[in-house]
Amino acid sequence: MRYGTVDVLRGVTFHARKGEVLALLGPNGAGKTTTIEILEGFRLRSAGEVDVLGADPASGGELWRARLGVVLQSWRDHGKWRVRELLQHLGTYYEPYGAARDRPPWNVDELVEAVGLTEHADKRAIRLSGGQRRRLDVAIGIVGRPEVLFLDEPTAGFDPHARREFHDLVHRLSDLDDTTILLTTHDLDEAEKLADRILVLAGGTIIADGTADALSRSMSTDAEVRWSRAGERFVHSSTDATAFVRQLFAEHGEAISDLEVRRASLEDTYMALVRAFESGDHDAAARSFAGENR
Repeated sequence: MRYGTVDVLRGVTFHARKGEVLALLGPNGAGKTTTIEILEGFRLRSAGEVDVLGADPASGGELWRARLGVVLQSWRDHGKWRVRELLQHLGTYYEPYGAARDRPPWNVDELVEAVGLTEHADKRAIRLSGGQRRRLDVAIGIVGRPEVLFLDEPTAGFDPHARREFHDLVHRLSDLDDTTILLTTHDLDEAEKLADRILVLAGGTIIADGTADALSRSMSTDAEVRWSRAGERFVHSSTDATAFVRQLFAEHGEAISDLEVRRASLEDTYMALVRAFESGDHDAAARSFAGENR
């Protein structure tokens, strides 16, 4: 994607498998939203090839669009509708396309229950709290039972209970409905819990592609080993926690207690990747990009 003489995106290449959950991460201005909008068909790319469900998003028709679900960061043009009425109305648009692909839209009451809005089904959208409105945004995005779902900061404004319920819904969509999900989030803990694979975008290009564990190993990020012995507490950082623990038991055996191994979080790995890229260490980024294939 080029704006004037500036390449906002270049060489962005990845493939999403059916039923896979991908998290697209990156600092502000990295090009995440532009990438998503190109895939959704909302923005025309400057060059390259894009294929979503067998079609070019730049020319996808109504049947193709009915196979997609989109949850934007915010959507505020439905305030006077009541929750159940709005979802029932939107579902009617998908009915003819659902019959054509044997994937009918959600039953409205099942959908309301799935997103946790049963008690608020007869409320006007304008009367919902921020978290409840966000749940409604999610319901609108999945009402047609999409085959590919785009989620942009989906749990913004959710309390911990609502976030946990949403995570269960994402797993249900990917596991039971084989929905392919591409989400952007600044919540790295959420990405680690939800995503089968992590894509890191920086400087307009993908610098990492792999599972959270594979990326962590490719960056040789230290794990923290904690244990007790003879009433004393010890902490040690190691790039090979397994070998260190094996040696620890070989030396001290049953004297070791309260053993914990804390591997690097996705946040640790992500920060290391971005710092390496921004400092010009593109070899580290290249190693992480290949990490899933090793």
